[in-house]
Amino acid sequence: MLIKWDTDPKQDRFDRRDGRKTMKAIVTAGNGGYDRLQCRVVRLPTLEPGEVLLQVLAAGVNNTEINTRIGWYSSSVTTGTEAAATTEEEQATVKADGGWNEATPFPFIQGTDCCGRIVAVAPGGDESTIGSRVLVRACMRQSGFESMDNIWMGSDFDGAFAQFVKVPAGEVFAVDCNWSDAELGTIPCAYGTAENMVHRGNVRKGEHVLVAGASGGVGSAVVQLTKRRGATVTAIAAKTKMEHVLSIGADRVIDRVEDVVVSLGKNSYDVVIDNVAGPAFGGLLEVLKRGGRYVSSGAIGGPLVALDMRTFYLKDLKLIGCTAWDEPVFPNLISYIECGELRPLVAKILPLEQIADAQSEFLEKKHVGNFVLIPPPLDD
Repeated sequence: MLIKWDTDPKQDRFDRRDGRKTMKAIVTAGNGGYDRLQCRVVRLPTLEPGEVLLQVLAAGVNNTEINTRIGWYSSSVTTGTEAAATTEEEQATVKADGGWNEATPFPFIQGTDCCGRIVAVAPGGDESTIGSRVLVRACMRQSGFESMDNIWMGSDFDGAFAQFVKVPAGEVFAVDCNWSDAELGTIPCAYGTAENMVHRGNVRKGEHVLVAGASGGVGSAVVQLTKRRGATVTAIAAKTKMEHVLSIGADRVIDRVEDVVVSLGKNSYDVVIDNVAGPAFGGLLEVLKRGGRYVSSGAIGGPLVALDMRTFYLKDLKLIGCTAWDEPVFPNLISYIECGELRPLVAKILPLEQIADAQSEFLEKKHVGNFVLIPPPLDD
């Protein structure tokens, strides 16, 4: 569906005032379905000290934006993302605790992934950076890396589903490569989340790693990032996607409908990296060796799982949750890109105004890699 850009005032902070410059943006008005995505002409952001203004060149699509819009993070939601999204389309409900960090600041502009170009800096900023093509570190540790406190672009403050976005200058990273804007737009959230899990899980050369949901944006990134560390990787994916997952580096792929314990055997893996959870969770712990590590940053298959505590403590397992990115994660990704150690996986490119179509198709999970949205030209 093609959304037309709305210039009518909505009596909110995005309305144009005092002749200020404007931009086109997708404003998420509140919890609910695709009707909450408003394609609007809004005020251009005003820079505060220490900030830079980026022209958004490409913005990736992630589960995070859908989860936030439908209020999936609320304790009242017990199903996976796809089922919850269907429910919200049929009967939208407002959820005070629906954001990942409790309340969501509606109305606001989502968009966690951003490839952009610096077009302005706040007074006192480094003007030599103007014109640089950059990626934005979406997870920001505003209290320093000694604290686990963190905020996310596109969840806690306005993000990249717009022609422009403002961000702290310290959170942008210039990247020197021949990738397209769309290819770079796949990186920040998916690959940052993946590298953070691989880093936290301390994946080492020679270890056996099992990756669940290996065909999605995060999962396909995990496959590549664990292989570059020298691990042997078994991936779980739909039968139709198995060959593609093998092509990005997996040593073995099993069908997601298989029983992992029967197919892989108990006590056979050093690390499990899982963003699916749901009914398969218990089996993933069974295949871990004694002292093994289970690492997760999501639960698209369902947030409520059955845990046999005996499996957990008798095997001395480590369960590692990952939301706040550690300090080395994003600089590592930039270096991997510049050294040619990663492969971008663009599933589909759509114009920003077709965000509802992109998210709807994204939820079908028939793709491998990432969807990317391109904002309209500035003279459009």
